[in-house]
Amino acid sequence: HVQLVESGGGSVQAGGSLRLSCVGSGYSWSFGCMAWFRQAPGTERERVARIRSDGDTIYADSVKGRFTISKGNAKNTLYLQMNSLQPEDTAMYYCAADFLSSGGGCRNEYKYWGQGTQVTVS
Repeated sequence: HVQLVESGGGSVQAGGSLRLSCVGSGYSWSFGCMAWFRQAPGTERERVARIRSDGDTIYADSVKGRFTISKGNAKNTLYLQMNSLQPEDTAMYYCAADFLSSGGGCRNEYKYWGQGTQVTVS
């Protein structure tokens, strides 16, 4: 079955950087949509960034210019480079994946999720 495993979280001081990784297993296809979400205690889950199979990317306004989503050379890897981290970036970060919709876009809800990796900025 499909598994997504995140890594790279940790504790960092404000202004620092982290690179999150997500490695998928249990499947042989490429997902059309992959994304990073985050959720802090007491808040709603927020989509941080999304990358589509054609390379199109979108970012939450709060991370534009600081975070970069990318795919690895292997089809089942996803990265999130996070620079200029701020305390408000503190959250559990999740990798998510799904197929393209019939219209070729990405849905708001994703079918496959990782367990998350904690990012703490102080």
